[in-house]
Amino acid sequence: MTYRFSENAQFDYEILIALGSAWRRGADVGEVLATASAVADGDAETWFGAWTRLARRVREQADRGAAEGMAVSARDGWLRAAGYLGTALVGVDAVAGPQERLAEVFPEHRACFDRFLRAWDPPAEPVSIPYEDTSLPGYLVSPPGASGPLSTLIANNGSDGPISSAWTLLGAPAVARGHRVLLFDGPGQQSMLFERGVTFRPDWEKVITPVVDFLLSRPDVDPRRIALAGISQAGYWVPRALAFEHRIAAAVADPGVVRVADSWWRNLGPDLRALWESGDREAFDGYVGEGLKQDPALAATWRWRAKPYGIESPFALLTEVSRYDVTPVAGRITTPLLITDPDGEQFWPGASRELYDLLPGPKQLVRFTEEEGAHLHCEPMGRALFEQRVFDWLDTVLGAL
Repeated sequence: MTYRFSENAQFDYEILIALGSAWRRGADVGEVLATASAVADGDAETWFGAWTRLARRVREQADRGAAEGMAVSARDGWLRAAGYLGTALVGVDAVAGPQERLAEVFPEHRACFDRFLRAWDPPAEPVSIPYEDTSLPGYLVSPPGASGPLSTLIANNGSDGPISSAWTLLGAPAVARGHRVLLFDGPGQQSMLFERGVTFRPDWEKVITPVVDFLLSRPDVDPRRIALAGISQAGYWVPRALAFEHRIAAAVADPGVVRVADSWWRNLGPDLRALWESGDREAFDGYVGEGLKQDPALAATWRWRAKPYGIESPFALLTEVSRYDVTPVAGRITTPLLITDPDGEQFWPGASRELYDLLPGPKQLVRFTEEEGAHLHCEPMGRALFEQRVFDWLDTVLGAL
């Protein structure tokens, strides 16, 4: 598949994600295609406005449906609206007044998702997970008719995706197979970043261990069957956590990530990397800063991806990102780990195989090909195939316990 929906590479990918989410009612194909045709030029203001207007129209329809007792239509509409608002926010750093518009639209996104989960059967339980001197917000979602302790999947989001995407990519298929699912925002993710200013950390075991502690305190969680699945940059966080947290029965990294910085250097090139390695911070910051001035679209993407780290200096940012390297601890991983390996992986090509080769314990490398229509980062258009391969493996591992 070579069709491009947008001149902006990031926007083009987000449209694929939106289309794929239709498999789990996170979007309507017609709504996505109609909006995509209106934003094909890659202009950020057009992007932000079009997706926001669509989301608000869908939300209003859902609200009317709820008032008229149309519970299913309302529930599905709130999920679509949440997804479209999350899609709009991808372009927020390229519009005028980005902070004001983020402060306006992000609460709308979460309110829609909250209403969706309250309309779920049974209603999802909002939870607060003790974490250091604060807490992590989340939701525990159960399958209909569930009782007693169940296997539970921790859905670990990536670097910048909305929680509604964590639901459609991981949560919904897990619940459909009878698992409970914990959705949460960790440091640097969505509400923790936008509302509390808490940034990423490389030692993700300090996040997952409190999450596991929280689940083990609950009588409705089977302590032998806790799984962890991560998408996008969580392909680093999952194996990092597994190296230290051994109470998890099975895990998934979609895709595998060894060094987070590789996705940055792939775009910056070898000359800039050599300059960074020389330690000349002033020259590096000056060179990158000048390049970003000349390319507003690139500058906006840089701000969006740098935001969760909370670091303005490009040199200091790359220094921090370089700490996210699973190589020194991969030999400690004993949990069965499935790693996806899609054709055309555009952020960490080759990393899934590299991570697989580093693992000493039970492991599975699962290919997704362009011929199958399941290629690219996180298999955006191959969701049914992803679920079949990944969740069949997960159910097999958990079912043997």
